[in-house]
Amino acid sequence: MDIRALSLNTLRAFEAAARHLNFTRAADELCVTQAAVSQQVRMLETHIGKALFRRTTRGLVLSDEGVVLAPVVSDALGRMSAALAVVAGQGVREILTVGAVGTFAVSFLIERLPDFQAAHPGIEVRLLTNNNAVDLWTESLDLAIRFGDGSWHGVATERLMPAPMTPMCSPRLADQIRHPGDLARFTLLRSYRLQDWAAWFEQAQVKGTVANGPVFDASHLMATAAIRGMGVALLPLAMFGRERESGLLVNPFDLAVDRGSYWLTRLSSRPMSDAMHAFSDWLIGLTRTHP
Repeated sequence: MDIRALSLNTLRAFEAAARHLNFTRAADELCVTQAAVSQQVRMLETHIGKALFRRTTRGLVLSDEGVVLAPVVSDALGRMSAALAVVAGQGVREILTVGAVGTFAVSFLIERLPDFQAAHPGIEVRLLTNNNAVDLWTESLDLAIRFGDGSWHGVATERLMPAPMTPMCSPRLADQIRHPGDLARFTLLRSYRLQDWAAWFEQAQVKGTVANGPVFDASHLMATAAIRGMGVALLPLAMFGRERESGLLVNPFDLAVDRGSYWLTRLSSRPMSDAMHAFSDWLIGLTRTHP
């Protein structure tokens, strides 16, 4: 199909509308009217003979064809901008937007990120944190670090590291714990994954203990609460080695339960840019050597 009949404005209008899933916000970004964005999108749909959006009761969504086309157009426009910067003598500075589950970002990534920046000064990393509820496309993420089993629809995944979980608490509380059943006497801090404690107790062969403590949307927040003596938290060992070495947190038992791993993810339909390759190779290399 000949794309020379399409204007750059048409592609920019579609890319903005697909990213925002809202013609009005796309128009505001492009400094045009909502009608102009709608017209450009219709021109593109007419050119390819397919609808790119569907209207639902929840708002605008991409059609199957739109899901395929949107990341390709976004990548192409980004590459054009980078090439224009080179021609204009401004050098290359590629922006890489990475989403990361908060605990991984705080406990592992942030202290190592300066090493990546030093090795790749032409890449500007934008790091966004989340509580594992992430949408790569609507949030305009190049890559996302997530926790789970790696089975997300339409997403390419690379396993970074396992994250077995075990109870952790302050030394004062640890002194009062001798057996897994003793945990029933303490406040059990919970994450949004409400079945984690049940899975650990099942593995420990303890029956009848129900976790009913406060709920946190990130393990690093729950760890802070545990350090302050609020209760016992079920935390991934790989993320809290420093706190255990310093004595801020104690894990009373060697028993850990596997509830998932950390994964590096991207849209399957999104071509890999040089920056995405560089960051992926660097991060995967780091996690392969992490104890």
